[in-house]
Formats: sequence, structure tokens, C-alpha cells
Amino acid sequence: MSIRLSEEVATALEEGAPVVALESTIVSHGLPRPDNLRIAREIEETVRKNGALPATIGMVEGELVVGLSDAELTRLATRDDVVKLSVRDLATAAAKKADGATTVASTSAIAAAVGIGVFATGGLGGVHREANQTFDESADLITLARTPIAVVCAGVKSILDVGATLERLETLGVGVLGYRTLRFPGFFITDSGFDLTWSVESPDEIATVMQAQNEQGLHEAGLIVANPLPVNEQLDPDLHDKTLAEGLRLVAERKITGKDVTPALLAHFHSATEGKSLEVNVRIILHNSALAAQIAAAASRL
Repeated sequence: MSIRLSEEVATALEEGAPVVALESTIVSHGLPRPDNLRIAREIEETVRKNGALPATIGMVEGELVVGLSDAELTRLATRDDVVKLSVRDLATAAAKKADGATTVASTSAIAAAVGIGVFATGGLGGVHREANQTFDESADLITLARTPIAVVCAGVKSILDVGATLERLETLGVGVLGYRTLRFPGFFITDSGFDLTWSVESPDEIATVMQAQNEQGLHEAGLIVANPLPVNEQLDPDLHDKTLAEGLRLVAERKITGKDVTPALLAHFHSATEGKSLEVNVRIILHNSALAAQIAAAASRL
């Protein structure tokens, strides 16, 4: 397999120790410089503090790496030519010896391929608004339908069509567990307004669900652990709704379409909320990294 594991990650997987996969797109494309590198290191440290080994995944000169070194992480955080890689891009980018950052979809696929069972991210991609006309839907969804990994997230980004995304996840057979909630989180906000069927109360309970799915052997889909921010840490809901409405109007006026919509809306959130949305984004990934590490530790005990 043309995937290089760091020595630390390879040893941990051999010994059955807890490992948490982390994406690199948040480092290269999701957070502004120079904060991105500091926050990437903070995310890894949070995983360690909560009992697991962080394995940040990316591509360096065409080689897929599970467990980027600090030098490799710095490279992806500081270069201007780092390509955003979904699953379909991996082979071409490898052949072209590119530097690349992995998305939720590609990180999930690579992690599962090497035997990592838990992945922490901020928010999933999903069905875009007006997808009934554009057919714009994140590759995250179809990848999770065939990738056995538990993904800890704060729901899907609230700029998407949350209801349609939940419908697609149901159709694709991807389980969704609310962590201590029966309401699906809305990324920047605690409650997206949509109900969930299942809630779990502890990392041990989540690990037991993972084990049951594995033992049943009935399907290979992923499992979403929806971890909402505490109410006192969310973006003010009124500010969120106002900013989202403004952003959607701007996107329509400027005729922004396809993969350019999400970055444009997130940039608008950053400027319109005077950086508050970025602070919330960082809190989200740190919360999720801590919970993912606890789940991985519980799963390794089983």
C-alpha cells in the first residue's frame, strides 16, 4: 500500500493503542495563517491529553502520510501550492508529486484503510442549498456510506441544507448519534433545529455501538457522532442567522457556484462576525478532538 505511516502511528496500531485521525484541509485551507499551524499543534496536543495518539493525514510530494511530522505539518500550513484533495484526487495528485491536504472524505478513506477507527473534524460537508437544481453534494456523504469509521463532528456546516443532508445520510445508511442530545448540532450553533433518533451518553457507549456494528458485519458505513458545542460557547444564534442570510444574498449576487460557495460563505462569516466565527470554529475542533480521543481509548479497551 502506497501510504506511509509514521513510526509512532505504526507502533500504536500494531499494539492496538488508541489512534485518532485528523484532517489536514483545516490546516491548509480552513484556518488563516499564521494561526493555522499553532491550532493544528493544539488539536494534536488535545488528542494526546485525552488518551490517544493523533495521526494527522496529508500528502507530501505525492506520498500519502498518516501521522505527519511537525516539519511536514509546517510545510502544508505555510506553502501556497497545497492542493485540496478529496478521494477522487488522490491518485492524480500522487502521480504529479503534489503537496496535498486531505478533506473529510479522503481522510476517512485513508484512515479506515490503515485501520484507524475514529476521526475528529469540525463539521461535515453535505447537501448544498438548491442542490435540486445544481446536484451539489459533498463527497463526504457517499464516502461515509462505504467507509467504516466513526467521525466526531459538530454536525454539518450551517451554510448547507441540513435537513436534506440528514435525509441523504439516512438513505445512504450512515448512522447518526447525538452526543448527550437528541438534536442535530448546527456547527456554529448548538441546535440546527432537527431531531435525531439516537443519543449516547459516554465515550464507552459509543465504543460499544462501534463494536456492535463491527460484530454484526452487515454494512460498511461510517458512524457520525454529532457533538454540539455547549450553549454558552456557540455563536450568538441571532448573529448567525443574520450573517447567513447576508452571505447567501452575496453569493447569489456575485454568481458564486460549486466548490467556491463554502469558502465564500465562511469568509463572509469571518469578516461579518469580526472573527467570532473563527473562535467558535476552533472551539468546535478542540471539543471534537477531545471526545474522539476518549472514544478511541474506550474502543481500545474493548
